[in-house]
Amino acid sequence: MRVLLWHVHGSWTTAFVQGRHEYLIPVTADRGPDGLGRARTWSWPASAVEITREEAADAEVDVVVLQRPHELEGLAAQWLGGRRPGREVAAVYLEHNAPQGRINELRHLAADRPELVVVHVTHFNDLFWDCGSTPTRVIEHGIVDPGDRYSGEVPAAAMVVNEPARRGRVTGTDLLERLGAAVPVDLFGMQTQHLAGAPGVRSVADLAQDRLHAEMARRRLYLHPVRWTSLGLSLLEAMHLGMPVVALATTEVVEAVPPEAGVVSTRVEVLADAARRLVADPEQARLMGKAARAAATARYGLDRFLADWDALLDEVRWR
Repeated sequence: MRVLLWHVHGSWTTAFVQGRHEYLIPVTADRGPDGLGRARTWSWPASAVEITREEAADAEVDVVVLQRPHELEGLAAQWLGGRRPGREVAAVYLEHNAPQGRINELRHLAADRPELVVVHVTHFNDLFWDCGSTPTRVIEHGIVDPGDRYSGEVPAAAMVVNEPARRGRVTGTDLLERLGAAVPVDLFGMQTQHLAGAPGVRSVADLAQDRLHAEMARRRLYLHPVRWTSLGLSLLEAMHLGMPVVALATTEVVEAVPPEAGVVSTRVEVLADAARRLVADPEQARLMGKAARAAATARYGLDRFLADWDALLDEVRWR
């Protein structure tokens, strides 16, 4: 079938467009947030086709995958020539994020919209978001396997995070000084240089995906001190690479990382001690990394992910 979706989250979309459908990706002249078009730093198949607003207005579209509030509130209908998602065109709302705010007030934008289906990427998100009478599904992440590349030759922790200074406590930025006192922490991602200078914390670079994976796999372990996120795809990629994990026991992490794959705790001192032990014991790190890869490929493999999406797209198309 023909599926229209905006290029919003690069890693997630990279997995999604590996399926058997034709994927229509909006593009604008400025390639801004509402028209990024095809990815330039990820490998996408030819079935992911750029489409202009003029072309989309008359295009045959079987399902639209909405991912942001303004897509539901009007952008999608504008691109679809007035056709309304969920009414004239089958639609799902893909919610990537964990909700923010007071528990009793976590009502989803697409709540009480029975013409839609809200798709959550984790069971934690499904538990916390209030979608009212709107049907919901959980389709867990799928990862394009980067391969077992782990060497762990660099006795340091890798962490992938964008804009850590701005995001602060959400990404555990305030914890890095304590963790950096235990082991060197190498930061990858956008604007990590703002944290350079903190004891033990080093900004490496914002790298293209393949180079990033190669450099991550050289580090002894993957550090995930994030307090509140849906489930970091970089964490799952690190596990696919064969890296052991040291992570805060928050949101979906406790489901994703089994005990044999790393150390998960809400106590920062436990994480610091675990990181210190893994840096000092390459063999233990290697064994935990093997378990991490086995767990990640079994639960977050691409084939399962695409099969789950195929089933849902077939369902909503014929509702």
